[in-house]
Amino acid sequence: MKIAVVGETRPGERRVALVPGLVSRLTDVSTDVSADGTAEVAVAVEPGAGAAAGYTDDDYRQAGAVVAGDALRGADVVLSVQPIPEYRIGELAPGAITISFLPAAQELDLVRALRDGGHTALAMELVPRISRAQAMDALSSQSFVAGYRAAVVAAERLPRFLPLSMTASGTIRPATVLVLGAGVAGLQAIATSRRLGAVVRAYDVRAASAEEVRSLGAEFVELDLPTLEGTGGYAREMTEERSRLQRELLAPHVADADVLITTASVPGRTAPILVTEEMVAAMRPGSVVVDLAAESGGNVEGAKPGEEVTIGGVLVWGGANVPSQLPAQASQLYSTNVVNLLLHLRSGGAPTIDFDDEIVAGCCVTHAGEVRHAPTRELLDNPVS
Repeated sequence: MKIAVVGETRPGERRVALVPGLVSRLTDVSTDVSADGTAEVAVAVEPGAGAAAGYTDDDYRQAGAVVAGDALRGADVVLSVQPIPEYRIGELAPGAITISFLPAAQELDLVRALRDGGHTALAMELVPRISRAQAMDALSSQSFVAGYRAAVVAAERLPRFLPLSMTASGTIRPATVLVLGAGVAGLQAIATSRRLGAVVRAYDVRAASAEEVRSLGAEFVELDLPTLEGTGGYAREMTEERSRLQRELLAPHVADADVLITTASVPGRTAPILVTEEMVAAMRPGSVVVDLAAESGGNVEGAKPGEEVTIGGVLVWGGANVPSQLPAQASQLYSTNVVNLLLHLRSGGAPTIDFDDEIVAGCCVTHAGEVRHAPTRELLDNPVS
């Protein structure tokens, strides 16, 4: 089996799908050898694929991979972070398996090309959030990175100290950080803000998250609203009336914060507006807002992905591909998820696409000329005009 690692071509993407340290997990797993005594599994990496994440071609060679410009040729499995570009589909071997993030709703033309080429496309964001798939959960690993980054961005841009500081010249009170959304990213933002010395408060529509928030030393904001526990670790979608009441109750907590970090998003959906421009403008001048959901519509009205804007004296930082801003660690975590998924598919031999396996069934978008992912199939059959 040949596994190819392709270089990322999308603007701003600095991660790589396989780090050198994990090459051996793929090449050493097979005990079978071919007639000439060589290993059955080979890893080929395109030149410079890991450069932006700090990994050189020599690092890959020393790890046992081949670095070649034609790495994609004849590959049985193709690994990437972002989906392989549509113009490269013709380079894929018949029946090749691609493993990457694949936001199908925004990549319908690519999905058609993968389907029509008879390729199997596995989307890392669709790996089900079940116990035996935790080691393959790339959404969680990358959210972990984004949550850390959010707290650091806020600390960099806030024109004051975060921790309590007691000096001979007087005492400086700690900054107050409010985190909205206590999923993986939110919890990491809480933990990092606490480590930096801030007083942290957090809110989530899921009551079950309160214990996790408090375990990190933060205060859970209690609102007199019903909980919205959903499936797969996500919250249920709220009504407009519920959203309006929530914003009213959150307004004084937002106004009292020096830093606001928002993290509420669900893959494939538009992020809910949690904070209006009026709520941001009511914060003290010099306050900082970090919206990690800016790419999917934003939790904060007026936030723009990849940009910093000012609303009433408050800096609003819109996140764009935030994990890629810490490419080495983000790549390491993502690579582990990808390798674990691939080893799960192999089960000691060649990759097997078994739809009786809920992990495979959950993350497979296309296979054997069909679109297997029902929501994507619905979008293809009934395109939005």
